[in-house]
Amino acid sequence: MERPNVYFTDFHTEPFGDGLPAKLKKLLKKAGIGAIDMEQKFVAIKMHFGELGNVSFLRPNYARAVVEVVKELGGLPFLTDCNTLYPGSRKNALEHLYCAWENGFTPLTVGCPVLIGDGLKGTDDVRVPVKGGEYIKEAKIGRTIMDADVFISLTHFKGHEMTGFGGTMKNLGMGCGSRAGKKEQHSNGKPHIDPDKCRGCRRCQKECANQGLEFDREARKMTVNEENCVGCGRCLGACSFDAISFSNDAAISELNCRMAEYAKAVVDGRPNFHISLIVDVSPNCDCHGENDVPILPNIGMLASFDPVALDQACADACLAASPLPGSQLAKNMAAPDFVDHHDHFVNSAPESEWESCLAHAEKIGLGSRKYNLITV
Repeated sequence: MERPNVYFTDFHTEPFGDGLPAKLKKLLKKAGIGAIDMEQKFVAIKMHFGELGNVSFLRPNYARAVVEVVKELGGLPFLTDCNTLYPGSRKNALEHLYCAWENGFTPLTVGCPVLIGDGLKGTDDVRVPVKGGEYIKEAKIGRTIMDADVFISLTHFKGHEMTGFGGTMKNLGMGCGSRAGKKEQHSNGKPHIDPDKCRGCRRCQKECANQGLEFDREARKMTVNEENCVGCGRCLGACSFDAISFSNDAAISELNCRMAEYAKAVVDGRPNFHISLIVDVSPNCDCHGENDVPILPNIGMLASFDPVALDQACADACLAASPLPGSQLAKNMAAPDFVDHHDHFVNSAPESEWESCLAHAEKIGLGSRKYNLITV
């Protein structure tokens, strides 16, 4: 089988020359996006609009560059994302749109409509069969996303506290799932709270959307309600005292496999194209209402028809880079009890794991982890 091509360009520009949005356009055209028939076709451009308070998400300028290329090809583009499972600024379509607008994503700035993929309350989804699925037989994908004729993902490649990194696979699988779909992907594995480490600050409880955490007022400690908890892991990222862990070692790998199967449901049977920018590589997801300093330098922009190859190429580029001083990654590596996993993402978030997602995606026929890297 022929290896897929992944196209790469860095963030360097010449004085008084083209800016980065123009450079992104050139990359997309070189990568072959023009081979997709978009004439009068609805084109979904899936991206993350960023949580309020977070400023590491992709700038709207990049989205506009993709929109303009789609328009040049005769397509009818719209930006889209689905509502979140957890509390925040994007749990319903109204809040989600206000969040997107406040972060700069408006029809005026990006040149096309902004639509929320799973409707007002996150319940407008379509059940999509997963060919070759081992964990998911029918994925619950936002209806607006599935109604599109052509699918494009525009991804901010960054760290993630559970899945190692948030790349194209996460943008596809988790990002396109309705609220019910997100819950289905997160449903395995329950957290454990160490009472000796818990400070009773209740930050974790503020992140829980499902009454999965209960506060013991007498002991001043947080506890887990096993019946309500969906294992989403938001509490893990909220705890500053390492009091929360996941006792089920298979939980994250199974989440990754479910996410890969959701991603396959999104792209199967229609033209799709994928873009990923390794910039402002924050240690945690853009779903956080804050962002820490980047763990790695800005590396470049990549594009491919193969989402698995794209994520692997991004991961390889990141693993070859040097950690930035003062970052979460650098601080972890300087700790006296540091255990080197020889992986920047796992070293940054030791509870995380990412390879199972790409391995499973390759297994079910979504793409290839072997690729040809072509520098533009």
